[in-house]
Amino acid sequence: MSSFEFNKLAASLLVALIVAMVTGLVAEGLVHPKKLETAAYPIAGGESTETQTAAAPVAEKPAPIPADLWAKADAAKGADIAKKCAACHNFDKGGANKVGPNLWGVLGGPRAHEGSFTYSDAMKKLGGSWSPQEVAAFIFNPKAYLPGTKMGFAGLPKPEDRADVIAYLNKQSDSPVDLTKE
Repeated sequence: MSSFEFNKLAASLLVALIVAMVTGLVAEGLVHPKKLETAAYPIAGGESTETQTAAAPVAEKPAPIPADLWAKADAAKGADIAKKCAACHNFDKGGANKVGPNLWGVLGGPRAHEGSFTYSDAMKKLGGSWSPQEVAAFIFNPKAYLPGTKMGFAGLPKPEDRADVIAYLNKQSDSPVDLTKE
């Protein structure tokens, strides 16, 4: 290789590096990124956001599940859908808590019902009991329903799926509620 060809190769490499550097400087001047105040995607079990949000439920709730959907609700389909929940919840009577509380007997029972589970302050302050419509609203979008909840689930958008899951939860109880009266 002659020295002239070596000089051309070195010059082209140098020009490429200068162009890359100048492009980076121009990009920094044009784009001004902002640091997020809170995490865009909360990690389950991570730092709590309870202090940043109110403990009262948000007005944004899904439409109530109509009576015809309660009548058609299928607990077997609900059990299949609830497999998504089994990563964090146990459905067995007397079963251990996981990342989330055991859900045996939750329907019709008090909120924060599992005494050995550490609930978020928002859930503790909410009080009351879980009616089928309230459970449906919660599993539609837990973070919107109860800001400050520890539950990091995206939700179930289809009312049919929510009705099926609630029918399954209703079977996971010593005292099931009458879903047709909702």
